[in-house]
Amino acid sequence: MRREETIMGPTIVKLTARDIRMPTSESKAGSDAMHVDPDYSAAYVVLETDDGISGHGMTFTLGRGNEVCVAAIRALEPLVLGASLESIVEDMAGFWRRLSGESQLRWIGPEKGAIHLATAAIVNAVWDLRARVERKPVWKLVADLPPERFVDCIDFRYMSDALTRDEALAILRARASGRAEREMEMRAQGYPAYITSAGWMGYPDELVRKLCREALAAGWTRFKIKVGRDSDENVRRAALVREEIGQRASLMMDANQAWDVGEAIELMRPLAKFNPTWIEEPTSPDDILGHAAIRRAVSPIGVATGEHGANRVIFKQLMQAEAIDFCQLDNCRLGGLNEVMAVLLLAAKFGVPVCPHAGGVGLCEYAQHVSLIDYICVSGRLDGRMTEFADHLHEHFVDPVHVSGGRYMVPAAPGFSIEMKRESLDDYEFPAGARWRRG
Repeated sequence: MRREETIMGPTIVKLTARDIRMPTSESKAGSDAMHVDPDYSAAYVVLETDDGISGHGMTFTLGRGNEVCVAAIRALEPLVLGASLESIVEDMAGFWRRLSGESQLRWIGPEKGAIHLATAAIVNAVWDLRARVERKPVWKLVADLPPERFVDCIDFRYMSDALTRDEALAILRARASGRAEREMEMRAQGYPAYITSAGWMGYPDELVRKLCREALAAGWTRFKIKVGRDSDENVRRAALVREEIGQRASLMMDANQAWDVGEAIELMRPLAKFNPTWIEEPTSPDDILGHAAIRRAVSPIGVATGEHGANRVIFKQLMQAEAIDFCQLDNCRLGGLNEVMAVLLLAAKFGVPVCPHAGGVGLCEYAQHVSLIDYICVSGRLDGRMTEFADHLHEHFVDPVHVSGGRYMVPAAPGFSIEMKRESLDDYEFPAGARWRRG
């Protein structure tokens, strides 16, 4: 019997959900065309067990409404309390389905919205717990799973017309022989990344220039800026950034859903001269055919989307419709790592590079694991692949990300790198934390 099938206890005996908010709106960090005053926030979960080991997870919001996600987490609590880790590990796909498909709560989903965000927080906390028990970082825990156990984590409902279990197994088995070499490569070199925090929309020009110069000096060669509905302003800011980073650096653009389909096509025409790698979220994240139309019109500029892709069905359709060039899944927006693994396999089948969304509080910590799993286990490729990075709020984590020369260094501590420091949790809990009491 395989070791991962014989994990005994612990049993989950307590779930704590906390509303943690960072006042990033004060500095305009995170600002874009649609989100002008974000307070980066976490609906934060701790699963306590009867042997003293805890699992940590969170889902990401922008402030108001974070309390809704906390309430949704508590609504799922009865499905988790009393469960042993062994019983969950023996049927990871079944556990995920119980949370995402609970019959009464499903009516206010299904598999989207606050309930699905809550599912992500709990599911990721379970992975954190399992990895701590196994004394491995999550990426390594998954990388060590045989292909059969990998696919056992996935609910293939609504996917079989695009990806069957047998096809998923074939993808994983084809990559199995090179896992060890790719793992060694990542440990030595790290995973390629791009930086977002130099180009927030609310930043003044001189700050953008300063951050671009600092990023170049630190080894960054891939940059992203925000764009909006004012064409002249888009061109001016793109020219400013190109002036600072030069023509050899990669430049991505992000509209954050601000445009209609025709508007996206029109506004990208004057930006083409800056040679952007992609335009991100050019329209509604649910508009599959709209993304396809934009992609046809703006080529060879790529189209990227996914941070608001609520479930694997959205990604399946985006790929079936040839609507995207880059898959930007989010480990909090999807229903946690189980559903992320499903989308990684979809992307591998359709040949779409995965460039995980990150940047918000905790998202970089999550995304580094996702990218390593994709490269080591699923795609086996780095071409066109890079993970988002924003250089703020990492100081609140026990095991924060480490980047060097524009690459994520491989995390080594057991777990999902998502545990927050106790003092940060206490200071930034809303509304009673010390930071919020001070106004």
